[in-house]
Amino acid sequence: MNRFLSLAVRTQWSGIFAAVLIGIAALSLSAPAFLTEFNWFVLLRSICVSLLVAFSQMVMLGVGQLNLSVGALGGLIAIVTGGLMEAWGWPTVPAVLAALGVGAAAGCLNGWLTVRTGINGFIVTLATASAFTGINLGITQAVPFYNLPADFVAFGNGRLGLFPLLLIVPIIVTVLLVIFFARTVQGRYLLAVGGNSHAAELSGISVSRAIMFAHTLSGLLAAAAGVLAVAQLGSAQPTIGADWLVISFAAPIIGGASLAGGAISITGTVIAVLLVGLIQNAMVLLAVDPYWVTFLLGALILIAVWINRYRAVRVGED
Repeated sequence: MNRFLSLAVRTQWSGIFAAVLIGIAALSLSAPAFLTEFNWFVLLRSICVSLLVAFSQMVMLGVGQLNLSVGALGGLIAIVTGGLMEAWGWPTVPAVLAALGVGAAAGCLNGWLTVRTGINGFIVTLATASAFTGINLGITQAVPFYNLPADFVAFGNGRLGLFPLLLIVPIIVTVLLVIFFARTVQGRYLLAVGGNSHAAELSGISVSRAIMFAHTLSGLLAAAAGVLAVAQLGSAQPTIGADWLVISFAAPIIGGASLAGGAISITGTVIAVLLVGLIQNAMVLLAVDPYWVTFLLGALILIAVWINRYRAVRVGED
C-alpha cells in the first residue's frame, strides 16, 4: 500500500487522473444526460481551445518564464483571422496561416524584448498584453466580424459522432509537442534552460535563443487557440481570450509543471484540461452557479502547488 502511494505521489498526473475517473462515475449516476453523445461532443469541444491555451503557457513554464499576454494575443489573432476573411476576403487556409504567422511574430517580439532589455518576462508580457488588447480594440472598435467562410464555420461546428472536428488540431499539436520535448535537441535545451540557466549556458546552450524560441512557440500556440476559438464561435469576437489567463496557468500547474522551470507534463496538462472541462460540464448539468468554477480553479492551483512542493521534498529525501 505504501509503495502504491509512493508511486502515486511520484507520478505527476495520477491524482488528477483519479479525480477525472471519479468525476465521470459520479456524473454518470447523478446526471443521466452526461452520458449522451451530444453532451460528450459539447464536453470535448469545450476543451479544444483550452488545451492549446494551456500548452502555450506550459512551454513558458518549461523554460522558467511566464507569458501574461496569452489571452490578449489570442484575442488579437482572432480578430486578425476574422478581419482577413471578412474585410479582405481571404480564403480560409491563407487567412489561418497568416494569423498563425502573426502570432509567432508577436511571441518572438515578446522574447526579443525579454532578452534585449533584461526585464523579467512577467513584466514584458504584461506590457505587451496591454498593447495587443489596444490594437485589438483599435482595429475592431469592439465590433465582431461575423461573415466568415462557410467551410471554416462548418469545421468549428462539425463532428463525427461524439468527436468534434476541432479536436483534430489539439491532438496533432499534442503529438508534435511530445515529439519536440522528448526527441529533439531544441526541446531538451528549453527544459535545460528552465532547470538551470547558468549551467545550461556553461554547457554551450544559448539561453537567449532558447527564451526567444519558447516565446515564439508560445505565441504560435496562442494564435492557434485564437483561430480555433473563432471557428468554435462562428464569429471573431474582440473579447476572445479575455478569460484565458487562469486556465493557461491552472492546467499546466495542476498537471505537474514546475513553477521554477525545467519540468513539464504534457500528459498531465491534457488530463488537467479534461478535469476543468468536466467541472464546467458538471456545473451546467447540475445547474450550479458557474462562478464556482473560478473558485475551484483557484483551489486546484493551490493544491497542485502544494503537491508539487511535497513531491519535491519526498524525492529529495529519497
